[in-house]
Amino acid sequence: MSKQGAKNWYVIDGYLPFKGKVDDEPFEGHEAIMILNCHDEQAIVQMDIYYEDREPDAGIEIVVPARRVKCIRMDHPEEIGGVELGRQVQYSLRFRSDIEVVIQYGRMDIAQPNLAYIGLMGYSE
Repeated sequence: MSKQGAKNWYVIDGYLPFKGKVDDEPFEGHEAIMILNCHDEQAIVQMDIYYEDREPDAGIEIVVPARRVKCIRMDHPEEIGGVELGRQVQYSLRFRSDIEVVIQYGRMDIAQPNLAYIGLMGYSE
């Protein structure tokens, strides 16, 4: 079987944007992590959140069912082990999985009228 992702992933540029600054727009500023599990067994992923000025929040467990994608909103504490991230605070993420997965990061920034969406793959090893 060919390789289907990696066990270790890193997302360096976490920065939860303003929730909303553009009047009358249905969009909400947020960041999300997407984890794809192509295997026939569930993935157990440990997420660590690193900060500039304090110790990390470590060992946040995320379960991704077999042959599924899991989307995690970084502004929803109930999805990230109860951790409340401050908006416009720099952070980075490390993911360690028991099986190979693929991780992508996205940010919707609505601080200006023309909006901005950033989507990128994490660094894997």
